[in-house]
Amino acid sequence: MGKELGPGVGFEFPSVPVSWMKRDLLLFAASIGATYPDELHFLYELHPSFAAFPTYPIILPFKHTDQEVIDFYARSASTPIEGVPKFDTKHVLDGERKLQFFKPLPVTSEGRKFEIRSKVLGVYDKGKPGTVVETEQCLVDVESGETYSRAVGSGFYVGQGGWGGPKGPKVPNYPPPADRAPDAVRVFQTTLETPHLYRLNGDYNPLHADPEPGKKMGFGGPIIHGLFSWNMSAHAILQAFGNSKPENIKEFQARFAAPVKPADKLITEMWRTGDVDKDGFEEIRFIVRVEGGKTVLTNGRALVKPEGQVKAKL
Repeated sequence: MGKELGPGVGFEFPSVPVSWMKRDLLLFAASIGATYPDELHFLYELHPSFAAFPTYPIILPFKHTDQEVIDFYARSASTPIEGVPKFDTKHVLDGERKLQFFKPLPVTSEGRKFEIRSKVLGVYDKGKPGTVVETEQCLVDVESGETYSRAVGSGFYVGQGGWGGPKGPKVPNYPPPADRAPDAVRVFQTTLETPHLYRLNGDYNPLHADPEPGKKMGFGGPIIHGLFSWNMSAHAILQAFGNSKPENIKEFQARFAAPVKPADKLITEMWRTGDVDKDGFEEIRFIVRVEGGKTVLTNGRALVKPEGQVKAKL
């Protein structure tokens, strides 16, 4: 088997200590669209069922243990991966993100030690367009050794291909049913300030605040974090099908297809598939599009335990 592993596969990055407080969870929930009063358990720390929104761990590789803002570019200059060229992290785009939830997140990390353990799953040379680096990031309780969540993500290094690496496997697609209307629709009106609020979670990329980087990249100004739309749609799905209970989602993924501009209206369209696993979790397919414009998240798939009155369109 050793011979079959491609360049960089299995390379482990240094583990990163991470921490969070109740305040971080409140900010995250508010920034991705949690609603009052039906989701007070995400928005109010004294609620008897106060809980972390399940996708919160996706922010920890950006946040680490910080409470203050950080230099995003300095932090992004990641450890070079052995066996592949060194890539320029200023020209990387998010490709796809998948998150699996294994254990409920405590509402604070205080008194415990958590870290993110990351390794390379594959490095794929797509020729002139660029290189895809697929990584796994696990949130681990250091003392118990238990894994709370596992994220698999792909970064696309634009124009940094053609170094002779493997092309990589064909990625599975999860298109929505073409022959019927969605089972639920959620609409989220972003504002010019949406990225400014979301970045306070710890994702301080200047591209989402300062107009200059976006102008240089051809966007005309700042764009909203891809992970904002990703988390916003996870919230829409859990609210529509899982009665907003964190334990009712165990997997969530989507592919980043197009940028979102501040003040765009985002529409999340969701379809039940009827495909239910042994634990009662149903596969939901979804897309997110800008009203009157492009689809911005594709390949959307979640495993949700349907509960209560599954809410129809708003």
